[in-house]
Amino acid sequence: MESSGGDAETPSFGPRVLVVGGGIAGLGAAQRLCRHPAFPRLRVLEATARAGGRIRSERSFGGVVEIGAHWIHGPSQGNPVFQLAAKYGLLGEKELSAENQLMETGGHVGLPSVSYASSGGSVSLELVAEMATLFYSLVDQTREFLHAAEPPVPSVGEYLKKEISQRAARWTEDEGTRKLKLAVLDSFFSLECCVSGAHSMDLVALAPFGEYSVLPGLDCTLPGGYQGLIDGILASLPQDMMVFNKPVKTVHWNGSFQEATSPGETFPVSVECEDGTRFPAHHVVLTVPLGFLKERLDTFFEPPLPTEKAEAIRKVGFGTNNKIFLEFAEPFWEPGCQHIQVVWEDASPLQDAAPAMRDTWFRKLIGFLVLPSFPSAHVLCGFIAGLESEFMETLSDAEVLQALTHVLRRATGNPQLPAPRGVLRSRWHSAPYTRGSYSYVAVGSTGDDIDLLAQPLPMGGEKPQVGCRLHPWTGLELLGHRGGGCGWPPRIYFLCENKNNF
Repeated sequence: MESSGGDAETPSFGPRVLVVGGGIAGLGAAQRLCRHPAFPRLRVLEATARAGGRIRSERSFGGVVEIGAHWIHGPSQGNPVFQLAAKYGLLGEKELSAENQLMETGGHVGLPSVSYASSGGSVSLELVAEMATLFYSLVDQTREFLHAAEPPVPSVGEYLKKEISQRAARWTEDEGTRKLKLAVLDSFFSLECCVSGAHSMDLVALAPFGEYSVLPGLDCTLPGGYQGLIDGILASLPQDMMVFNKPVKTVHWNGSFQEATSPGETFPVSVECEDGTRFPAHHVVLTVPLGFLKERLDTFFEPPLPTEKAEAIRKVGFGTNNKIFLEFAEPFWEPGCQHIQVVWEDASPLQDAAPAMRDTWFRKLIGFLVLPSFPSAHVLCGFIAGLESEFMETLSDAEVLQALTHVLRRATGNPQLPAPRGVLRSRWHSAPYTRGSYSYVAVGSTGDDIDLLAQPLPMGGEKPQVGCRLHPWTGLELLGHRGGGCGWPPRIYFLCENKNNF
């Protein structure tokens, strides 16, 4: 017998459906399911005390900062996140303007306002722009291998380095300028690691890299915080639908489970929580992060997943991208400055360096965004990806503050630069129900693995099915339903990972 986790107000008709995960994918799936004509008995199980997952807006420094998702990339009509933000009135006139929506960025990050050499002094913005043009032209070239029978090299990183090496051999400047060019290029590699969510671009598969679609529109933020999306969806759901602090231990599927409150009814799925509570269901929509699935793969499903689905989970990449916010009483940057780049002069993408992490982790930092001024504070937001980012999570706030104060004092050439008076940072790798930031198609995997990950269980069934399609962020859209009541075939649905908006 199974003990039910539901309550007396749960509708007694339709199939019983559980959504595991209260991030925007889970909430979007719940919202769609609530609109379905055969309204199911629905619950959303969230492991933590809050909804939103990797969307997390916090009030700090006298304003709102985004610990997780930061931008809407490609804010235009083809972007469901943009549509949702517009629907909930979260965007301003500029973001909603036709001009903003039609702007083509190629998916590339804009140039810095100022570029500092790590040992002090500025780097020519003309040289930075020249290297950015080279780097992003090569990134664009990687799309040519999407349908190639055999890519020239396995990874994006190897392709970029091979092409850069050939071009660098033809540079005619003095040795110092050539080294500085390579150092600037190295900073763009670190930036691309943040964009892809990977420790190294050598881990990102070349052939599938062109599968990513780039939407038009100038990247924008939500003035009141990304949390507005979560609040808007939550407001549309029945109040008793969310169940917080209910981490799931095991999904038991392909079985025949019962509960005392529903005599004579059997359920093919039983979701067991860490506190021992069990929720029987006809269907489960699984929206947990891929990093969590990777860590719990051997124990999270009973019986174990089919071999091909388990392999897809293992092969698709999942990495860490973190933010470090530094609060200053007064800005040391010029008015109008939006992006500060730090270039490590002795770095080169053509050299593999693996020194002690404790002494060098901060070199992976791509620089700082200048956040809009708060009433009584001035805040920089640094971005750092990969193993260095994960190491940063193990340090104390004081250690992070000390390291970055030293970096800024050397870069600006001002040893008296006041230390930041506050620090705040994300720790997505340490978060037990996230274990990283977002996914990428790793060497050894393809886009087919993401499709395989998205396929519901049981796989290849012959019973009539509910058709579904997967959308970034907004979850599951039901396209059809055969039969009534509990006539839906037993299924577990996976809402697969998408590139995040960090």
